[in-house]
Amino acid sequence: MLTRLTGGRVFDPAQGLNGTVQDLWFRDGVIISTPDSGETITADYDVSGKVVMAGAIDIHSHIAGGNVNTARLLLPEQHRNSMARKLGHAFSTAHWSTTETGYRYARMGYTTVVEPAVLPCNALDAHLQMADIPIIDTAGLAILGNDDFLLRLMRAKASQNQINDYVAWTLHATRCLGLKVINAGGANAFKSNARSFDLDDVVPDYGVSSRHILQTLQRAACEIQLPHPVHVHCNNLGIPGNVDTAIATMEAAQGLPMHLAHIQFYGYGAEGVRGFSSAAAKLIDGFNKHRNITMDVGQVIFGQTVTISGDVIAQYSRRSNASPNKWVVWDAECEGSGGAVPYRYQEKSFVNSLQWLIGLEIFLLAEDPWRLFFTTDHPNGGPFTRYPYLIRLLMDADFRLECMARLNQEAVAMSLLKDLKKQFTLYEIATMTRTAAARLLGLHDRGHLMPGGIADIAVYSEQADKEAMFTDVDLLFKNGELVVKKGVVQQRRNGSTQTIQAQFDPQIKRDIQAYYDRFYNLSLDNFKVEDVSFRQADSERFVSHDCGQAYLAPSASLK
Repeated sequence: MLTRLTGGRVFDPAQGLNGTVQDLWFRDGVIISTPDSGETITADYDVSGKVVMAGAIDIHSHIAGGNVNTARLLLPEQHRNSMARKLGHAFSTAHWSTTETGYRYARMGYTTVVEPAVLPCNALDAHLQMADIPIIDTAGLAILGNDDFLLRLMRAKASQNQINDYVAWTLHATRCLGLKVINAGGANAFKSNARSFDLDDVVPDYGVSSRHILQTLQRAACEIQLPHPVHVHCNNLGIPGNVDTAIATMEAAQGLPMHLAHIQFYGYGAEGVRGFSSAAAKLIDGFNKHRNITMDVGQVIFGQTVTISGDVIAQYSRRSNASPNKWVVWDAECEGSGGAVPYRYQEKSFVNSLQWLIGLEIFLLAEDPWRLFFTTDHPNGGPFTRYPYLIRLLMDADFRLECMARLNQEAVAMSLLKDLKKQFTLYEIATMTRTAAARLLGLHDRGHLMPGGIADIAVYSEQADKEAMFTDVDLLFKNGELVVKKGVVQQRRNGSTQTIQAQFDPQIKRDIQAYYDRFYNLSLDNFKVEDVSFRQADSERFVSHDCGQAYLAPSASLK
């Protein structure tokens, strides 16, 4: 099947195309060069004057797993009352459903989304949920850094090769794309009544510091040659003065690639009469000095949401702020812990206003869409459905000022945002949400419109109001199939899950088996994702990518 999109304004940073008017061709789900003139065109779409981009990629959004299900159970009323349900498809009226997740992402032009926190013992459940999300492709990041097996290896001074094998086996068993570290060692320290845990604090009973755990796992990711850098949730989330923790973590990377997640929650100073201030400028100064570091923002959006995290120390500490007043914190035996705490971000709140301001300061001060990524840490900073609003904030300085007028003015007075006039361009939005995101994840088959890439293509009708423009895509093609037209889902199709093919010494499996035989009542095979039958054949459900090509920020000449 040969399809042509005619006359669109193409924004593709991978090719340096900045609104270039040209035709785009794809056949059987793959983008191709201009075909021979004699070939029959099966479908021809006139997109003259419209904006054409690759399908968008969200590198950090909590869409599956135990914490997501807990949040669904905890707050059914939020989704029942506020989420639009006009899709008319099977199960589309379910509260915070997987169906709605896929449809809402697709309507905005997204085609790939990464679940950034897959607990290995819960990987099967997470994959079953992701398999039920229609249209979009998914991927998961496996959590390590608080699990008993790893900490026992480190206490016994196991070799780095043994650690590498364990990391590679975990990725294989969980069918994940990369490695996530959440407050390294903090969940285990919580079991010993620690209620704070800094980078150089030591995990009781194991004798290893958070820094040591993080550096060991980072080295493993580099030596295995995972394309995506180790994905780090730092210590001291949400605490005034934690900008120093973020910068210390950058320094701890020792020049190796590292990705820092939802960095807005680490952009906090401790100045002023309230002991809480913006440290965005200090954070960005550290970011500019450490070119090996990438970050996503985790922008705060006003309104009701629910915070979900494997950082049990942070979740436990914020339980008194739960709104409405109900919360869940849990603790697992050997692998980790976490919780769900509902929260409402309010415009008149000094703290919430400053959080909103800090996130936008980070976006605008960084000025590097190749290393800084577009997220709200859904649902922690706000729902992913508000991405179009965030895009407008970045592209419209006057709109930012209008929004600031409604905030707590004490917070506004402490912020640099009112003096930042930068407005993102469509090219920069395409960089952050498409090309750079795909490169960061090592997914070289997407995020661009070059021949050979999969035909994930979004077409938007350009509007002055960028929130309206990006709310409903005009056309969305997933693997060459038209799935959304004028904001309406046309068909439900299955996505696939992206995984990494990491090699390991088989001896590590025998070591892990012995550990499970000693400490678990269930067989090790019960925790392996490959032992379940999905509705799709495994060959269709999982798409494997090779190790060996780590993320490199493009040179200035490619920007």
